[in-house]
Amino acid sequence: MRIVLVGPPGAGKGTQAAFLAKNLSIPHISTGDLFRANISQGTPLGRQAQEFMRAGQLVPDEVTIGMAIDRMSQPDAAKGFLLDGFPRNLAQAKALDEYLHGADLRLNAVLDLEAPEAEVVRRIAGRRICRNDSSHVFHVTGRPPKTAGVCDECGGELYQREDDSEETVRKRLEVYHSETEPITDFYKAQDLVVTIPALGKVGEVTQRAMDALADRSG
Repeated sequence: MRIVLVGPPGAGKGTQAAFLAKNLSIPHISTGDLFRANISQGTPLGRQAQEFMRAGQLVPDEVTIGMAIDRMSQPDAAKGFLLDGFPRNLAQAKALDEYLHGADLRLNAVLDLEAPEAEVVRRIAGRRICRNDSSHVFHVTGRPPKTAGVCDECGGELYQREDDSEETVRKRLEVYHSETEPITDFYKAQDLVVTIPALGKVGEVTQRAMDALADRSG
């Protein structure tokens, strides 16, 4: 299956992408992983991306598109893939369509993880990370530490990342609505969008997505 995963920040895309890719036995292709892999391997596209990033500029669409197409062309993606974070805007969506058409391939579905804005803000703004180990993650209401501000695992200080502040989250949502949300309309016109409520336990959301994909596997 070839799937695009979309949804606002805080909807749980990364978590669901990992579970879905494993259940479907297809590679999970995320923009973040693409950038890290190309930069660490010193590929021409990675070097271009790094130059823009060092200058504090956004990486141009053509560089991101090039990385994504290269990854989708790898042998492990021959039977399908799950795209997470790509396409991020309409130009990238059209480039993906062009690539798939040229390769005589098609998308099976675009999964749209739906979460109320208030819930997105609550999820992200309440997150607290351990300074000693970023894998130790807590939440002021969802998973509070036994002692406020102290990591249960190692006793390290818990802090709120700058990207997780309520003001920053709301700005990220504005960007999502203006740049990424139009992708949903683009794919709705192709009858590819399946809306998945993202509230509830992780396993419940995964099962909703798997049930929806069962009708799209042809």
